[in-house]
Amino acid sequence: MDTPTIVKIIEILRGEYPKYKMPIVTELTQKRRDPYLVLISCLLSLRTKDEVTRGAQYRLFDEADTPEAMIEMDEERIQELIYPVGFYKNKSKVVKEVSQDVLERFGGRVPDDIDELLSMKGVGRKTANLVMTLGHGKPGICVDTHVHRISNRFGYVKTKTPDETEFALRKKLPQEHWIEINDLLVTWGQNVCKPISPLCSECPVENYCEKKGVGKHR
Repeated sequence: MDTPTIVKIIEILRGEYPKYKMPIVTELTQKRRDPYLVLISCLLSLRTKDEVTRGAQYRLFDEADTPEAMIEMDEERIQELIYPVGFYKNKSKVVKEVSQDVLERFGGRVPDDIDELLSMKGVGRKTANLVMTLGHGKPGICVDTHVHRISNRFGYVKTKTPDETEFALRKKLPQEHWIEINDLLVTWGQNVCKPISPLCSECPVENYCEKKGVGKHR
């Protein structure tokens, strides 16, 4: 697949996007763009469904929405507020440690540098890129399992891991599409281009898709 084709796909998916619920971190930034809240939301969302993260993050942010307030809260209270997110006990510890790190190393401001973000406990490339793009509004490509799978399924990249996909997209995809590619493909992956038995018959970009690795589909 060439770049003009993927750009055409992006244009079509942009039109389809409003039909579905937006990813939880995007929803958060529509209400309030704050890199700290994006960071904590991302940490809560790891290995957790959006509907669970949605309730957990709003309960937590109602009581503490700054690193100063978060470090004053007991871990047990954080656990109560974020339950039942996956690994909630460990995540409550990470939330406090990251908040302390933001205050002590970065003067209370979440960094806008990928390497500095990656130096924080629990922060991988997916989280770092979301903080960069949705929190700070700076160029980046967040690649999760949906973006990785669909980019390969389209035939636009040929990679084995999300990190490889990120770097491949950085080389091929025009920068003006970097930030939105995550929102579009995550939404598409959750609703139409599913991991198993994707809904190809309902997909408006089926004719552009090379269906790499797709066996059974509907």
